[in-house]
This record gives sequence, C-alpha cells and structure tokens, in this order.
Amino acid sequence: MKRRIVEQTIKRLKPPAEGNRIAWDSEIPGFGARITAAGIISFILDYRIFGRQRRYTIGRYPELTATAARIDAGELRAKIRAGHDPMEERIHSRSEPTLGDLATAYLESARLRSKRPHTVRDYTRMIDKIIRPELGGLRLKAIGRRDVEALHGSLKDTPYQANRVLALLSSMFSFAIEEKWIIENPARGVQKYHEEKRENWLSVEQIQRFRKALDQYKDQSAANALRLLLLTGSRAGEALKATWEEFDLDRGVWTTPTHHTKQKKTEHVPLSAVAVDLLKSIRPVKAAGPLFPGKVVEGEKLRRARVSLKRPWLQACKAAGLVETYTIQGKHRKLTRYRATVRLHDLRHSYASHLVSNGVGLQIVGKLMGHVQASTTMRYAHLQDEALRAATNQLASIIQFQSKRTA
Repeated sequence: MKRRIVEQTIKRLKPPAEGNRIAWDSEIPGFGARITAAGIISFILDYRIFGRQRRYTIGRYPELTATAARIDAGELRAKIRAGHDPMEERIHSRSEPTLGDLATAYLESARLRSKRPHTVRDYTRMIDKIIRPELGGLRLKAIGRRDVEALHGSLKDTPYQANRVLALLSSMFSFAIEEKWIIENPARGVQKYHEEKRENWLSVEQIQRFRKALDQYKDQSAANALRLLLLTGSRAGEALKATWEEFDLDRGVWTTPTHHTKQKKTEHVPLSAVAVDLLKSIRPVKAAGPLFPGKVVEGEKLRRARVSLKRPWLQACKAAGLVETYTIQGKHRKLTRYRATVRLHDLRHSYASHLVSNGVGLQIVGKLMGHVQASTTMRYAHLQDEALRAATNQLASIIQFQSKRTA
C-alpha cells in the first residue's frame, strides 16, 4: 500500500527476513524508501527514460532526511522530463578524472621529465604532502578558484611555499587543459603572497669561520665540495654533477655541459689559482668519473655522484656559529633542533657580492656566474657603491686633501 513517505513512515519500517522491502510514495511517482535485512534504509527513485527502466539511489537515511529526499526526488523527476538521465550522469561523473589522477599523469608527463632532478623532487614532495591530501579526491571539473584559494590560504604562515604550491597547481591545471580534461585554470588569478628577496651573503669574518669549520669536518669530500662552491660561485647541482672530464687544470677552465647547467647551455668557467690547487689536491690517479663520489652501491662497478650537501652544510654552519635553535615536541619531551641562518645558495651570492663590492664589474661577474640576462646580475649593483666610494677616496689620499671646519 502506498503512503506519503515522511519521517514517521521511515521509523515504522521493519526489515525483512531476507532481501529488501520498499515502501512507495503516494505522491511522487517512483519515489520510495528501501530497507534491507540488515536494517539499512535508502531513498530510491524508479523511472523510465529512452525505453530503459532505471533505479536511482538518492541517498541513505539518516544522513539524508525524508524531507530532503522528497525535494531531491522532485528535482530529479523534473530533470527526467527534460530528457536527462540521472543514472547515466552519475556513471559519467564517477569516470571523470580527479586531481589525484591529474597529479599522477603530470608526474609521468614529458613536461616534468624536462625539469631538473631537484625540481622533480620538490614537485613530488609538494604533491604528495600538500596537494593530494587536500584536493586529491575532488573531480577536476568540480574544483574552482575558491578551492585553490583555500589551499593557498592554509599555507599563509609559509608564504614562499604557498606561492610554490600555487605555481605548481597552475602548471598542473595548464597540463589538464592541454589534455582536454578541463577548459579553465582555477589557479589563474589567485593573488600570491608578497615575497621578500632572500639574498643573503656571508661577511669576510663569517667566511673565515666557515673555512675553519670545513677544515675540521670529518667528511673532507663534502668539505671540498663546499669549498669549490665558495671559490667558484657555482650552483650546488652543477658541482655535484661535475666529472673530472670537464676540467682542464692546466688551463684552469671548467667546461660545464648543457645538461648540467640551469640555462641549458655549455659554459666555460675560468678557475682561480686557489680553486685549481684545490682540485689538484683531490684529483685521483685516474681522473675520471664524478668529482665528488657518493656512497658505494653494492653490485655497481662505478660510483655514483653525491646527490646532496644538506647535512654537511648544516653541520658546518653549526660549527661556524651560523645557526639558530628551535624546539619541537618529541614523544616524551621537547627537543632542540638547529637550522642554518644562511642557505647553501648564499655561497653563490657571497661569491658575487664580494667580487662586486671589491670593484669587479657587473658584466664580468655576470659571465663568471653564467647569467644569461644582465638584469639577473643587476641585483648586485648597489654593492658597487662601496668600490666606487673606495675609488673616489683614493683621490683625497693622492692629493692629501683635508677638510677644514669653519669657526
């Protein structure tokens, strides 16, 4: 017997001994409440469209109330009259890719294979630690600008990371557009956080302390890698990927191949006499293979290059007093941890900054640093003031000019 399905109707439903039982609504055609032998109640809608009989599950009680289910059933009947098939649309929706599917495809794409290894590592970490947990289960077409803004806003305490995640999301959505999964980029137009330029450089006194710390460091191979960065201003990745075949120590030239440089072009870097002496002191009898070998891998005949200087850098900074302390909550007590107050990349800034402040022209420094754009070197332009001031002060000493105070 049909009856109007309301809350009281649901409460009076009795589970069958087996299978399921359906109570049909007296007003909305095809709308009913189904109860299984286990006592699980769901709201359903039977309908016929394009000659096919369908049964659509609207939702489960009590997550969905009888009143809400009646409203949904009425809206679904209106869609059916307009020629829409709710069951077909649900099946199609479930087959649509999620952001998690996009992330997997993006990490396997040619777009990412062209990136440098450390960039791939950073992207993978951001996707696995931040993006997937927050947005991975959402359908791509359901993600809007507000979702991206919410994720970006949740990272406001770390603005640099927040902006990197935003840039990565934008790149992922652009890839999805190329693959014709979506037609708009929901990350476009999201306001980035302001970033202060993180250009720090070590003073002469700090460099001396750092040098002494390297002299006392137990892993001298890592110490030599850090010394080379300080003496050449090269990027850490370029130094770690370097092989002995790239160096002509008689001419004092380091030729870095295209696949080792950020700008993807061959560079011929002149080496200082001190850098040449350093390399000669560590050159093996058979000068071949990586400049700074990593750990021996069992079963491999050739040693791979060292992949990171993160730990040696932190330990050397700690010995040189270039760290600050912070605490974290351990399992039983608070633990003290250290972080460097300067970055490994700041060795590169230190190299350029000291050259410029001691009178070396920006064009020469740019060539030594491998800068393609002159604007990149211009960040050190303000340091020319010291060299220019020293130069103009020479005139006073040459003509022995002294200022006189008037009474």
